[in-house]
Amino acid sequence: MRNPDSLTPPAKANEDTGSGLAFALTAYGLWGFLPLYMKMLSHISPAEVVVHRILWSLPIAAVVLIVLRRTKDLREAFKSPRTLIMGCVTAALISVNWGIYVWAIASGHTLDAALGYYINPLFNVFLGAVILGERLSRAQLIALALAASAVLVLTLDAGRIPWAALGLTLSWGFYALAKKSLPIGPNQGFLLEILILLIPALGYFAYLTATGASHFSFSFTRDTWLLIGCGLVTAVPLLIYANAAKRLRLSTIGVLQYVAPTMIFLVAVFVFDEPFGRARMIAFPLIWLALVIYTTSMLRQMRASKVG
Repeated sequence: MRNPDSLTPPAKANEDTGSGLAFALTAYGLWGFLPLYMKMLSHISPAEVVVHRILWSLPIAAVVLIVLRRTKDLREAFKSPRTLIMGCVTAALISVNWGIYVWAIASGHTLDAALGYYINPLFNVFLGAVILGERLSRAQLIALALAASAVLVLTLDAGRIPWAALGLTLSWGFYALAKKSLPIGPNQGFLLEILILLIPALGYFAYLTATGASHFSFSFTRDTWLLIGCGLVTAVPLLIYANAAKRLRLSTIGVLQYVAPTMIFLVAVFVFDEPFGRARMIAFPLIWLALVIYTTSMLRQMRASKVG
């Protein structure tokens, strides 16, 4: 039976598909190259960029939902106070995440952005243990200790906590956790979040326009086209990823999730020429080792449960 919230038929239970792999690599590839796009907007304030990510994601997300014929689910969501409250929580978290990310790229902290998304899977494990009461394996404990050591190394070297990296980790981690409580599909959930953020976004856009501080112009300058493009670079990868997740095993998604931060890391070092000093030469290998241990443990657990 065709899944009505998908662009193509989903995979059978616990089975990878070629379309799923293509969707996932496309989504992670787009996220990996996103810093190149955001760097072109570095002269614009992060708040204004986030506003346009919201405004121009709306028509894309709406069209997708209309094509999939899932607008009824969204209408039902607006009738549920619990769903609206959870939608406000996830909307707030994703807007914070976008803001930190845009600021990190514009201010020369792209390596911190990569670090934040590297740490995220391990932070999800931590949240599972603290909030959901999930039991940690020895390998997961070692991985968490290595990640904490990496953050400590960077903190001691810089004399301050790497707030951009931790901000991205915390906002995305709690966003993923809250998203689990949102009782609608990923495409509907994304549009719900955009609609919730629409009013404050329009308000700030009106303020910028009234004060002459807006970079958006109806004469369609380069900045205008770049701001309009924020909708594409925001909505398209998220919608593609939503379809990838339906067609791949969790273990496959778990391995592929490192593609984007690796690409961000390479862009930061080889394109943006950000300094990769001694502290980062220690911290990043610690994170990579932690991820190897964590991923190996996860794959073994899945294999054991499948055999059992």
